[in-house]
Amino acid sequence: MPKVLISDALSPAAVAIFRDRGVEVDVKTDLKPEELKAIIGQYDGLAIRSATKVTKEVLAAATNLKVVGRAGIGVDNVDVPAATQRGVVVMNTPFGNSITTAEHAIAMMFALARQLPDANASTHAGKWEKSRFMGVELYGKTLGLIGCGNIGSIVADRAIGLKMKVIAYDPFLSPDRALDLGVEKVELDGLFQRADFLTLHTPLTDQTRNIVDAAAIAKMKPGVRIINCARGGLIVEEDLLAALKSGHVAGAALDVFAVEPAKESAFFGLPNVVCTPHLGAATSEAQENVALQVAEQISDFLLSGAVTNALNMPSVTAEEAPKLKPYLALVEQLGGFAGQITETRLKAVNITYEGDVAQLNTRPITSVILAGLLRPLLDSVNMVSAPVVAREYDIDVSETKRETCEDYHTLVRLTVTTERQTRTIAGSLFAGTKPRIVELEGISLEAEVARNMLFVRNEDKPGFIGRLGTVLGDAGINIANFNLGRRPEGGSALALVSVDSPVADEVVKAVLALPSVVQAKALNF
Repeated sequence: MPKVLISDALSPAAVAIFRDRGVEVDVKTDLKPEELKAIIGQYDGLAIRSATKVTKEVLAAATNLKVVGRAGIGVDNVDVPAATQRGVVVMNTPFGNSITTAEHAIAMMFALARQLPDANASTHAGKWEKSRFMGVELYGKTLGLIGCGNIGSIVADRAIGLKMKVIAYDPFLSPDRALDLGVEKVELDGLFQRADFLTLHTPLTDQTRNIVDAAAIAKMKPGVRIINCARGGLIVEEDLLAALKSGHVAGAALDVFAVEPAKESAFFGLPNVVCTPHLGAATSEAQENVALQVAEQISDFLLSGAVTNALNMPSVTAEEAPKLKPYLALVEQLGGFAGQITETRLKAVNITYEGDVAQLNTRPITSVILAGLLRPLLDSVNMVSAPVVAREYDIDVSETKRETCEDYHTLVRLTVTTERQTRTIAGSLFAGTKPRIVELEGISLEAEVARNMLFVRNEDKPGFIGRLGTVLGDAGINIANFNLGRRPEGGSALALVSVDSPVADEVVKAVLALPSVVQAKALNF
């Protein structure tokens, strides 16, 4: 039974989901880093909100951890690269609190435009300062969105309903999507120059950190109002503070801060600043939704292999997972075989999917192939980290899909190019579930992969099989299966020999010493 730790406060309904699905769950909140490190090795999954810090050190202690699920959007508190390196899938719940966060941004915009917090405090104090609180209308104003994804697009929809003109900067926003949303896609400088209100809805990355600084503010209209319900690090707070005090920025509404919890801030007490304590997702509906979603996602992954909303791995639906399972077993063997016989630097990898497999989600299959291929070179590589490692090593990875296959109902062909040569290996599924190698370097054969194997390339001459058998017999190695393939008579030939025990280096040397042998390699799976 998989075991999950919930280390931040989640709805009791999330706990019930784990238990109902057959997942053992412990709830231990408010753990100190050392306490978390001491126990995390017991768990297959970790469910968190924003309080738990999943650091490199925590991940190093998480010897059994397979998945981290963040109930919410941001994963600033998770070392995603370190998780990827260790093969830990990191998931979030990007849709559960999208509406809530978007509504908060709209509410902050209203509060800022009409000075609602100060007007409320003044009226509660018994004052009637009607003339003091002169606001501005949203109608007809230009709203600039930095980020037009899940939340930004909802904000755009609500703002258009308020009869605002909406412009958006988002490198991933396509012209067709912008048209569907009713927004105008613009460059960042153009957005700064035109916006009456500016709201941020982008994750905090190296590219977006400090995206609003003094230089950006200088390009904005005098009297611009800025709303940030995304991440504090998007704005250089000192620069915004100076612009607020000078009057160039008429007001700001901040739900997030560079350092949280923000118990002290230079923004506190300013009459033209509205502050809330990171309330973007703080509605009962959103908290319940994200908790339930993360419980379902972690359970699906641990029980069936389904991957939803992962940041470091291709998604796999619950329906796809059982269909992919036999293919993942097949390609792990293909990749492992190719990796073990590769002796020089990898330059390129092409995977061709033919027949039935071409209709499936092949991204996770490709990840498993790369992991098998790279594992003989890098022990720690896995299906999560393999695509990243391939890019780091400048290996060109490509896929080809063909809906038809001449000889098999389904076929995966792996072509590996190194500094010296190009090799191919192909495999299929027999009876829908049984992996078989069916082609090696253009030579047809049929081989079931065993735990211990010997690969031999030789010239096709009489007596070879007997001599090979003698060498293995003299070493006390029992042959379980002998798979042969060859080019036209007298050409090159291949042998894949399944054996009952590992083949030692001295046995490989003895095989290499046989007449006509060109290459010999012991393989382990």
